[in-house]
Amino acid sequence: MKHVRRGRPDQHFLIDSRVIERIIDYADIHKTDTILEIGAGFGNLTQKLASKAFKVIAIEFDPRLVEALHNLGLPNVMIIHGDALKVDFPEFDKVVSNLPYSISSEVTFKLFKHPFKLGILMYQYEFAQRMIATPGTKDYSRLSVGVQYFADVEVLEIVPRTAFRPRPEVRSAIVKIVPRPPSLDVVDKDFFFDFILAVFTQRRKQMKNAIVNAAHMLNVKDVKKAVNLLPKELMYKRPEQLSPEELANLSNLIYEARYD
Repeated sequence: MKHVRRGRPDQHFLIDSRVIERIIDYADIHKTDTILEIGAGFGNLTQKLASKAFKVIAIEFDPRLVEALHNLGLPNVMIIHGDALKVDFPEFDKVVSNLPYSISSEVTFKLFKHPFKLGILMYQYEFAQRMIATPGTKDYSRLSVGVQYFADVEVLEIVPRTAFRPRPEVRSAIVKIVPRPPSLDVVDKDFFFDFILAVFTQRRKQMKNAIVNAAHMLNVKDVKKAVNLLPKELMYKRPEQLSPEELANLSNLIYEARYD
């Protein structure tokens, strides 16, 4: 029997046909839809997508799996051999994928650079919990703030380890992502994302100390002066206790004061 190497080290192939069917149902695919699939593997999901959609763009990193996809002979499937973090995404309407978990964060934020209607994506369960987390909870993080800036996110179901080969050591979750206009009023988006990265790397510190320690990352000339301009009631809270709106407001104030 021909041996096929198993893609990325963290790639676990979805084999449960019932889960695949539910993913297809969640995606609500129409004959006019172009679907992006990242990490197509052996094509278990790809074949079902192709039977419903106008076109499927299947990205796969492993050359032997790319060969296996070609051997399926699906006329409406465009196969891209490459790293999903490096290749250009063609235009697509929806993204439906069992993602390699090691690239979950990077590929999710790459997707947000493209216009699309809907995402139905498989993530590690713990990662999915961080995506939907709210302020003050243990899972609330810069990932929560960043993802919710771009989209409405919902965990649809938890998927057991038995649905995959090889079986992962962690549980998985199917997540629905619906992009929308940004929910926060930020002066400079790049600065805001630098800001949440800087403060959440110090999530157990009070905001005052986190901002002072992050001054070099944010290019703030006189950080003590900038901190004095910020709402004092927020300075003694930790980053994980602040709402996205409060974080956006702090980001705007620091951005405007950083060269004063």
